[in-house]
Amino acid sequence: MQHGLLLLFLLLAAAASPALSAPEPEPIDILAARDPDFARARQALGAKDWNTAIKALHVAEQRDGRNAEIQNLLGYAYRNTGQLDVAFKHYQRALQIDPRHRWAHEYIGETYLMMKDLGNAEKHLAALERICSLPCEEAAELKAKIAAYKKSAR
Repeated sequence: MQHGLLLLFLLLAAAASPALSAPEPEPIDILAARDPDFARARQALGAKDWNTAIKALHVAEQRDGRNAEIQNLLGYAYRNTGQLDVAFKHYQRALQIDPRHRWAHEYIGETYLMMKDLGNAEKHLAALERICSLPCEEAAELKAKIAAYKKSAR
């Protein structure tokens, strides 16, 4: 019985300690911390400075060509400049590197909606629903955009 109480005490103490319960940094934050070009690209994306983001991401891509997040963000930046064919290329590359990349599925689905291709958008929503064992933000956002698309198409 004492061992059980000790274990419970240790678990409660660990949960209460910020150092022990702090969340792990997101991989995107780790990448930004070690790659100044990626960090500059994220800052440019936040400012909606798509061309600066594209330039910085291409520099980061030269060092890390097999990084799905770099490819995904290149797709996102190109999509926001209206260059949808180039955006598709980068989203597809991101998904080739990491078939479970949730943001790439969401963003390529949104790009398909921009092209009025509901079927492919729904395929990426279905992929997100398989990938996310619990409801996830990416699936919810794509689902909402598909619903809005369907509503506007009536």
